[in-house]
Amino acid sequence: METVVTDTFFPEKFADSVETVRTRSDPAEIVEHHGAPTRAYGALHSNGPIHSMTIDRRALLPDDVAIDILYCGVCHSDIHMIRGEWGEQPFPMVPGHEFVGRVSAVGQAVTRFAPGDFAGVGCMVDSCCACDSCKAGLEQYCTTGTTLTYASPDPRGPGQTYGGYAERIVVRERFVVKIPDGADLASTAPLLCSGITTFSPLQHWRLGSGQRFAVIGLGGLGHMALKLAVHRGAEATVFTTSEDKAKDAYAMGAKDVVVWQPAATDPIPLVGEMTNRFDFMLSTIPFPFDVSPFLPLLRLDGIFVNVGAPGAIAGVSGGALWGQRRSIAGSCIGGMPETQDVVDYCCTNGIRPQIELIRPDQIDDAYLRVERKDVRYRFVIDLASHRTG
Repeated sequence: METVVTDTFFPEKFADSVETVRTRSDPAEIVEHHGAPTRAYGALHSNGPIHSMTIDRRALLPDDVAIDILYCGVCHSDIHMIRGEWGEQPFPMVPGHEFVGRVSAVGQAVTRFAPGDFAGVGCMVDSCCACDSCKAGLEQYCTTGTTLTYASPDPRGPGQTYGGYAERIVVRERFVVKIPDGADLASTAPLLCSGITTFSPLQHWRLGSGQRFAVIGLGGLGHMALKLAVHRGAEATVFTTSEDKAKDAYAMGAKDVVVWQPAATDPIPLVGEMTNRFDFMLSTIPFPFDVSPFLPLLRLDGIFVNVGAPGAIAGVSGGALWGQRRSIAGSCIGGMPETQDVVDYCCTNGIRPQIELIRPDQIDDAYLRVERKDVRYRFVIDLASHRTG
């Protein structure tokens, strides 16, 4: 592995950032691929510690791609799932739904990949592929139910799906993304979740140059939303509960930063100056909160989009939506064509998440740091250096 110092993070320049570049190996002919035990990292029970375990990956089907995983991002939703904060979950659990690696084998019906290619997997690994949503490339809205990358019943194998905190995986070709040649693999991994989750609503609601945009929360999703909005020419404002993130937000292109205090009587300072200001507000807050202070900030036909909290959203009143014909909506990740688009778009334009590489034995500590908001801005597990066999 070649290691070089780079300053190509957009738009800020981190002098101490390290880019990992891997060169493509000559594809080896793979005749057959049998299911095999795979080393993984997960929890045996709810709120349990993350430790090494062995899981079974299924044998290669005709339209499957086998991938040796090199890097996997740590999403806040991984923590919610392990902690049982989003309801009862199946265990043992191997999280991870934003990862990249090298193709090791392909089924006989696979046409887009060959052994040696770099590939990525996001939040989904299957769907019905036949409903109207799937036919439109919106597999995340499959009407018969999307198969998530982990903790979902596996329609192609016994038991449940296991995610990317592992050395290998087998995935249906339709749900595998091509990684462009020369891409920085470690910083590309989070694009498969944090990138697509924020890119998709910006695309759908056509955020463009000159529009006023606000992102609520500057974490793994929020900092990607900021970078994408700035690159599209929007005037961006960041609402954050962490005052020490203001410098980073300005470096990433924010025009304004507002320190939001959810528990205060007046949570948004100088709120009157921002009334009727924003065309588009995107919330990445992963837990329920009171949305009422934000709605008056939307201008005529402005929209508030939630990509964070899965639970109840408090403070929505009919009167607040009547005023200025405001709307509130939700968005869930993105379909496979759009996921390929965001990877290509970000790699072409040098838009990358700011990451911190960790070892598998540091995952528990990383979870605690995410909960303390002590990460800038996405942990990525280096599985390449701990591969067995």
